[in-house]
Amino acid sequence: QVQRDLNVAVAEFTELKQQLERDTLVLSILKKLQEFDTAIKEYNTALLEKKYVAAAQQLEKARSSLNMLESRKGFELKILKALGTELTVQTQNMLYHLGEEWQKLAVWKLPPSKESSSLESAMHSELHLRTVPSKEEEIAGPPVASVLQAFAVLGELHAKLKIFGQLLLKYVLKPLISYPSLQPFTEEQSDVFILRFKSEEPNLDHFSPMEVFDKIKLIFEVLHKYLLNVPLEQPAEDKKECRLTLAELLGDMIWEELSDCLIQNCLVNSIPTNSSKLEQYIEVIKSTEEFEKALKNMQFLKGDTTDLLKYARNVNSHFANKKCQDVIVAARNLMTSEIHNTVKITPDSCVTLPRLPDPGAGDHLKMQKTSKLLPNDMVNLENETKLSQYTFSLPTCRISSSVEKLMELAYQTLLEATASTDQCCIQLFYSVRNIFQLFYDVVPTYHKENLQKLPQLAAIHHNNCMYIAHHLLTLGHQFRYRLTNILCDGAATFVDLVPGFRRLGMECFLAQMRVQKGEILERLSSARNFSNMDDEENYCAANKAIRQVLHQLKRLGKVWQDVLPVNIYCKAMGTLLNTALTEVVTRIAALEDISAEDADRLYSLCRTMVEEGPQVFTPLPEDDKNKKYQEEVPVYVQKWMTFKELMIILQANLQEIVDQWADGKGPLAAEFSAAEVKSLIRALFQNTERRAAALAKIK
Repeated sequence: QVQRDLNVAVAEFTELKQQLERDTLVLSILKKLQEFDTAIKEYNTALLEKKYVAAAQQLEKARSSLNMLESRKGFELKILKALGTELTVQTQNMLYHLGEEWQKLAVWKLPPSKESSSLESAMHSELHLRTVPSKEEEIAGPPVASVLQAFAVLGELHAKLKIFGQLLLKYVLKPLISYPSLQPFTEEQSDVFILRFKSEEPNLDHFSPMEVFDKIKLIFEVLHKYLLNVPLEQPAEDKKECRLTLAELLGDMIWEELSDCLIQNCLVNSIPTNSSKLEQYIEVIKSTEEFEKALKNMQFLKGDTTDLLKYARNVNSHFANKKCQDVIVAARNLMTSEIHNTVKITPDSCVTLPRLPDPGAGDHLKMQKTSKLLPNDMVNLENETKLSQYTFSLPTCRISSSVEKLMELAYQTLLEATASTDQCCIQLFYSVRNIFQLFYDVVPTYHKENLQKLPQLAAIHHNNCMYIAHHLLTLGHQFRYRLTNILCDGAATFVDLVPGFRRLGMECFLAQMRVQKGEILERLSSARNFSNMDDEENYCAANKAIRQVLHQLKRLGKVWQDVLPVNIYCKAMGTLLNTALTEVVTRIAALEDISAEDADRLYSLCRTMVEEGPQVFTPLPEDDKNKKYQEEVPVYVQKWMTFKELMIILQANLQEIVDQWADGKGPLAAEFSAAEVKSLIRALFQNTERRAAALAKIK
């Protein structure tokens, strides 16, 4: 009986417990529904009174209650869907009201056109900020804080501020950084603060960063005072230790883009181009520090150092980079300028060298001490004959003025390097090396067509390369003791570039020589092999060919005059005249039959070459000075004597030819082989016993 009663009691207890749990659950759900209902009612009341923060908090309470109800598994109410819809509607209603208020708080008046990058459009941009209303006006409109905090409570503030931040960057901050003449000015009225812009003539093309920072600071001060000095009151559930402000939130959104713009459009332009101005840059670093400090005080920036300040402090590196970039750009502009604008250099002339201090002030003392140790009667072993002071000088010639400027740029850059920090010194030194490597690559390619077509340019380019090579021999040595220690141990040299430059100049000039040689041979090919000169037509063709060759050589002599060094000029003209003479000798020596009239006419043609050939040697503009080189033609023209011996043969009788041969020891034997002389005798003389006797003596 007891057991049965016990079982009944247990069953009743279990049922009552389940009923209690069910009732408790129902009660908690009803409580949450009541909380939801109360929150919505209080929200409506607060919204009517324009207490936006309270209204937003009630909405969040309602959302929290609904989330709790939806999280109960196994207990689903149809009403929840309706409540969710109601909450969404009320949230959107609230956001609409807040949006309306926000539009009154910050009003943008932007230019109608889509072009936002011009100075004109920047001047037509305005920002109107509603000032905080006084106590009498509070009923008419809520203060800034309540609108912005309500947005924060609803989680919509970030989106609103992002749009505001982008407009601020696009229409206010970036134009102020980009246009030196743009100035902000403010106007305060009873309930609105207006920010406008006007254009004033700037003092400089690139104004100082200090002016830019002042303008940007003014904008942030206005925003801080009238709009953004508002703490974000977080809802109770979201426990955060620190209280964010709107300024900090906006700063996080736009600072990275703003600092990039400040660096690219302001600090980059302020980097000095001369090491002497580096010390003055401390002012820029200080003003950057003060600018950041002001933004931190207004809470736009957090505590740590930003990229902007790091960039300003790293001025030495930026100076080196900018200097190197400027040097290379200047060098490239010189390389792509016209080659034919020339200056004359003589052994006395040199690059306007900077005044370099004596590398070793201590070297003098060492010399004196050493000399004291030497006995008085020591014999001086120094050779009495001294080298000329011009032994290692570049001969007189013409070079492009751009190359002279390029060399001056190299010297000035190296001088700049001597006064710079170690890192900057190394960068500048290698920039100078890069100048010459760039010349090696750019000039032959950029001026390729002209160097092939115009013999004068080829000669100037040859001189340019030799001039650069000449300076590269000693350039590193001149600065060796004044560059940083890292470069002092033999690294500061340009000697390795010398062979390449000499080869570059020679190859260009030799290519031009080949072109000229080809033209000479082509002209002589129209002389009909100098055969049958008794035919008037043939004689005219040969005479024309000779005249054309002489004309070509005279023209070349003029364009190379005063350009090439005299020795190079004489060698070049001698080589080309030699080409013409060799071709004429070869053609005449190959003839099988030369009549007396032919011989006379051939002699006449050769006499033209001998008389006018030396006249192509005009290395100097003064005619009287050229006579010396015209008399030295046999020195530069290898086949000159051969040609003169050929002329003698054309006019001589058999006995005179035999005398000129003189058993293989005469002047004729020095220029022609026995076979060639025999061939000429057979062509010139008929087959007689005298000819046979003469031929027998030529061996």
